[in-house]
Amino acid sequence: MADCVEAEVKVQTQQLDRPIKTRSERLAQLIRIYESGQISELMDRTLDKLFTMEAAETQRDIDELHAHLTLFEERFGLKSDDFYNRFEAGEMGDDADFIEWASYYDMYTSAKNRLAALSDVA
Repeated sequence: MADCVEAEVKVQTQQLDRPIKTRSERLAQLIRIYESGQISELMDRTLDKLFTMEAAETQRDIDELHAHLTLFEERFGLKSDDFYNRFEAGEMGDDADFIEWASYYDMYTSAKNRLAALSDVA
């Protein structure tokens, strides 16, 4: 029994000694697998599902952020894109509500860009 435990500890120690791959290294590895034609159906299905799930999650974020933007638009009588252009030009001041609105708008546009990128793949 002690030999088994010792062997397991040795294996775990060897695994810890290997450098942990970064996300970009793992993605590069995946690209090499694809380019060499060594991709499996499982990997294809997994990637398709990943992009679909990420797109759905991002769409939920967009819907939630849009609801926040709508509240500000109704409150101040101004469309978010018009507000944001004026805010960036320094025409709106630095009221806490405006900073919050601009933050929501930044998150919203970022999420829309992410969804577009995910949709290009899916």
